[in-house]
Amino acid sequence: MANKSTLIKNAFIVNEGKTFQSDLLIVNGKIEEVAATISTYPENTDIIDATGKYLLPGIIDTHVHFREPGLVHKADIHSESMAAVAGGVTSFMDMPNTVPAVLTQELLEDKFRIAKDKALANYSFYMGTSNNNLSEVIKTDPKNVCGVKVYLGTSTGNMCVDKPEAVEQLFAKCPTLLAAHCEDEHIIEENSKAFREKYGENPPPSVHPQIRTEECCYKSSSHAVELAKKHNTRLHIVHVSTVKETGLFENKSALDTKRITAEVCIHHLWFSDKDYANKGNWIKWNPAIKTENDRSGLMKALLDNKIDTIATDHAPHTPGEKEQEYFCCPSGAPMVQHSLNAMMEFWREKRITLETIVEKMCHAPATCFHIENRGFIRKGYFADLCLIDINNTWTVDKSNILYKCQWAPMEGEIFHSKVTHTFVNGNLVYANGVFDESVKGMRLTFDR
Repeated sequence: MANKSTLIKNAFIVNEGKTFQSDLLIVNGKIEEVAATISTYPENTDIIDATGKYLLPGIIDTHVHFREPGLVHKADIHSESMAAVAGGVTSFMDMPNTVPAVLTQELLEDKFRIAKDKALANYSFYMGTSNNNLSEVIKTDPKNVCGVKVYLGTSTGNMCVDKPEAVEQLFAKCPTLLAAHCEDEHIIEENSKAFREKYGENPPPSVHPQIRTEECCYKSSSHAVELAKKHNTRLHIVHVSTVKETGLFENKSALDTKRITAEVCIHHLWFSDKDYANKGNWIKWNPAIKTENDRSGLMKALLDNKIDTIATDHAPHTPGEKEQEYFCCPSGAPMVQHSLNAMMEFWREKRITLETIVEKMCHAPATCFHIENRGFIRKGYFADLCLIDINNTWTVDKSNILYKCQWAPMEGEIFHSKVTHTFVNGNLVYANGVFDESVKGMRLTFDR
């Protein structure tokens, strides 16, 4: 917990559909008071003048790959959580395709032990699945683990669950939220074979969405939705990449009553298949970045509440790995430092409101995952907050990239807003480029 109190003065607070100028007082790690003017506060309180700046709940990124344990040449929990807090992200949920893959409760708890000593942000970790570890999956405690992850198509780490009986049992018996990567493995294999015959091992990266096609995604997503409805599974489909898939989801505004929810990632909102010409394998993700029509349609589905949350699928690889021939190049790229900045550019273009950004990146992840006392600016909630200067222009380049892999698909982009301060559990972890690494994040808990 924070050792002292902090008073943030004159901020424009963005919270629960409203933007209003206010003071905010943090005491003992939690939000003590939100009021137009706060004049009574503990002795030795730190005071931050936030005049002209916007105060948001901390971003909750429910989909990252911080690569620890086993792949720390690419990234680690310490390095990537530093990048996260510099981007206003105060909580993250990390995927199980590490080395070893997280297929037992013991391996899952190992990751929590690592994070306790290394993570600057709050954390949780997904339990992984295979064709034969259901007995371990059903032991997952919904109150202190964010969810269970199933790969219905291969991705980095190859944890594909492809036996129909194993998939059926997982949907029937999963004890908590089931996050699904949906791509049809047979379609990927057939398309890969055809392009190998045409190009060998190094086709142009623009073939990626022709291998991992709309049909590949929709066939798998629609099957997952069908199974979830059959078994009343709490299903969350991650990184939706096509307009066609958005037709599978309801646009209920009451998120807490939805049994089937969906996520879109920043790169599917930012890039389209036109960008492969310049970015090549650097924007090779699974599922693939697809057409301009998909890109605009995903934004529309987000605004229409068919898509519920925004995440990053932050997935670093070294430059050397990304420079390999297409079929050898791993999919994924780093994004957690730049996600809020990217969304702020959409706000400047009047494509989305600040209130909706906060809804999709803070409130909705907290509601969707039933995170306890986070994701909102409310009295008694943990003081996970980020302060943004909306008139601070900067360019992404090697000098300011914090990822361990030292590159970003956003290199060269000009952003007009910048996170200046990030609070995690009331601790000022990041302030104008300076980190306080003496304090660490907390394990997330869930009201389930």
